[in-house]
Amino acid sequence: MTSLTLINRATCIFNTLIKLPATKQLVPFFPAYHQHYSVSSKQVSAKMATEKTLPEIFKYVDQNKDSYKQLLKEAVAIPSVSCDVKYRADCIRMVHWMQDKLKEVGASTELRDVGFQTIDGKDVQLPPVLVGVLGNDPKKNTVCIYGHLDVQPALKSDGWETEPFELVERNEKLYGRGSTDDKGPVLGWLHTINAYKGTGAELPVNLKFIFECMEESGSEGLDSLLMDKLKPEGFFDSVDYVCISDNYWLGTTKPCITYGLRGISYYFLEVECAKMDLHSGVYGGTVHEAMSDLIYLMNTLVDKDGKILVTDIYKSVAPLTETETKLYTTIDFDPEAYRKTIGAYKLAHNGVKEQLLMHRWRYPSLSLHGIEGAAFQPGAKTVVPGKVIGKFSVRLVPNQEPEEVEKLVFDYINKKWAERGSPNKMSITAQSGRAWTENPDHPHYQAAARATKLIYQTDPDMSREGGSIPVTITLQEASGKNVLLLPMGAGDDMAHSQNEKINVRNYIEGIKLFAAYLFEVGKLPK
Repeated sequence: MTSLTLINRATCIFNTLIKLPATKQLVPFFPAYHQHYSVSSKQVSAKMATEKTLPEIFKYVDQNKDSYKQLLKEAVAIPSVSCDVKYRADCIRMVHWMQDKLKEVGASTELRDVGFQTIDGKDVQLPPVLVGVLGNDPKKNTVCIYGHLDVQPALKSDGWETEPFELVERNEKLYGRGSTDDKGPVLGWLHTINAYKGTGAELPVNLKFIFECMEESGSEGLDSLLMDKLKPEGFFDSVDYVCISDNYWLGTTKPCITYGLRGISYYFLEVECAKMDLHSGVYGGTVHEAMSDLIYLMNTLVDKDGKILVTDIYKSVAPLTETETKLYTTIDFDPEAYRKTIGAYKLAHNGVKEQLLMHRWRYPSLSLHGIEGAAFQPGAKTVVPGKVIGKFSVRLVPNQEPEEVEKLVFDYINKKWAERGSPNKMSITAQSGRAWTENPDHPHYQAAARATKLIYQTDPDMSREGGSIPVTITLQEASGKNVLLLPMGAGDDMAHSQNEKINVRNYIEGIKLFAAYLFEVGKLPK
């Protein structure tokens, strides 16, 4: 038995036997490179954090980077895939794991039930939402931190070089599903608290936490919890700022702060030709095949250059101003490096930087994602699917309302279906979230910019992003306060793709960034 094992067992036994009040914030003893956080029973007076304290905190982070990697390894090992019901128990396990970690840094926590979802006619329990509080000093600003603990599906056979749920370090990169989206950044906040307390420094702000495990599947149940329960209960009354780290740098070398996101309108286009799958040798040529109808419809949505063909889809897009046009010229973005990172043969819009950024940030895009019910395994399968569901989405931009876009898409599909003249059954449904923007000149953003410059020795780009985090708007509305997106990962992290990773540098320096950010926000007027 190793000494580390003995320490872990002793910690577990101690925490089981000594029942500490949930609200008592204790300064923990943190052995260097310890696998777990632990809470000491001895209250130590903490010193107020100052500029001179930050170098001590940064040194502590460097000294404990191996234990921070180990905790990320533990988190990645839990396959919390929210879109597949067979992993639902793992999603719930992931929430409980994170609850334990929050408690270990001294936070009081609560698991909030958000009900059920219906899958294939059956009610399935949704993972609870983890809500936490650390500190209630009325003289301090309070920051609400949001993150998610669920991940996209991943199989080694998809093209991963290593097992996706085993964190592997290679060439100063940490590969594993969820490493950058979003388990690494979520753990970064815990490591930040760990570093403050490990150096005996008082946290400069109060913290509130909202961690969910359904973000990759539409955050089911979360909006209702935030707006109908937490808000009336007063959870947001003391919140001064909201921070989310669930996005990435634009490139690989220069940090950024994000003040805008596209929304999303996701569609499920279903065509049914029979009540069962059929053998093409027996039934081929005798039925109107659903797959043919679906391919026809999906092929009418977008042209080869990425132009959306849905009627009037661009009508409500905000016009491009001369002032906005100039902003794109100063952004640090290398189209050729971007192309090589993703292995694309050629970029759209002739690879022109300004056009690429505009079509990534301020214009809508339509992407085809897949077909459910079709054969996808290797080898020849001669089935005629009885029912297929095509999946596609439209990324929305400011001035586009989801209800408006959904109607345009529904009307367009129904028109094309009528033109097709098929006797099969067709239906289309959608789930959507609005685009989001903030004011990058807000003091909150300027505090984050100062923190970023302290860590990376350069002013960050103020950028928008092409992705969507629908809860951003809900948190903005629930709190009534400024919302900031502070990325940890780099632009080549390949979130949602094969070989997702986070650079060791981004992970460790990102923890320091969070520490500096909390310090800078703590200096803002209350």
